[in-house]
Amino acid sequence: MARTTSGSTAATATDAAGAGDGRRHHARGEGPLLRVEDLTVEFTRQGQESFTAVDHVTFEVQPGQTVGLVGESGCGKSVTSLAIMGLLPHRGNKVTGRVDFDGTDLLTLSDKQMRDRRGSDVAMIFQDPLSSLNPVVPIGLQVTEVIERHRGLKRSEARPVAADLLKRVGIPDPDRRLKEYPHQLSGGMRQRALIAMALACEPRLLIADEPTTALDVTIQAQILMLLRELVEETGTALIMITHDLGVVAGLCDRVNVLYGGRIVERADRHELFAAPRHPYTNGLLASIPRLDAPRGERLNPVPGSVADNLPWTHACAFAPRCSQPIEICREQTPELVDEPSRSVRPRALRCHNPVPNPEETR
Repeated sequence: MARTTSGSTAATATDAAGAGDGRRHHARGEGPLLRVEDLTVEFTRQGQESFTAVDHVTFEVQPGQTVGLVGESGCGKSVTSLAIMGLLPHRGNKVTGRVDFDGTDLLTLSDKQMRDRRGSDVAMIFQDPLSSLNPVVPIGLQVTEVIERHRGLKRSEARPVAADLLKRVGIPDPDRRLKEYPHQLSGGMRQRALIAMALACEPRLLIADEPTTALDVTIQAQILMLLRELVEETGTALIMITHDLGVVAGLCDRVNVLYGGRIVERADRHELFAAPRHPYTNGLLASIPRLDAPRGERLNPVPGSVADNLPWTHACAFAPRCSQPIEICREQTPELVDEPSRSVRPRALRCHNPVPNPEETR
């Protein structure tokens, strides 16, 4: 994301006309606040073969629900979020499908209409605060600018609100930090300032792209608790993009596992961790160190890298790295099929030879 001049940082992080004063929140049970349907993002370069980063991704988010998009770097998580926010460049890519937010397809909106949605309706916490914050504008001005524009407060009224936001996200001595520039803050403090900007207007949908990457463990816990409280108190829907399954275990209600731009498994959190069905999900969980493991036990990482793929058009992309491939895996594309579930919502799986369900093998 490119650096911007004063005024546009707020527009990028939380860009809207009119804050959320009086806006209607969905309640649980009214239907999904956001439904992403067959979202496809294809990058093109002249003289080169196009690359599909997101491939017919479908998922939904209920009000007050936290949905996780999980996978290794390069699986399409961040591109999915940028497509939802309308922040992909106009040239060099093709976005198709539907992103239905409260009855409106965000992909059909003009740039101005989309800017009016950012902030009061949707906001995003970016992964890299150094490129998201304006380096020549004090942190205080960047945060108060959001509050002034979207909540209608004067500069003198917005400053204490901004200081309180910085305090809530764990920045010590917020009054002094408001006067400092991004380069004077640590990486963790810059990330927390960006989170404060995104939370300033209590958006109806918040997308968090690896929001705790640069933070230490204690501050990570504070930020995750803050996000959880926001969801519970305001009914905000949250999309958590992460590769950290520990974050997923402590925060997400529903989990979508992505590989090669497609969802390969979807399930409620407890079911996914208790009985992963896709070999990729199983491999991710097996590669996590366990406190109850015997001393000296080696980790079991997923072999290879995300570049070791087969085309989804005629095979399973994960087949070259799979621990239990069969012949059909390299010859036929697996479909995402609903499976029986212990919860109200079915789980879904895209695999020819899934990991056996422990309950079925008893």
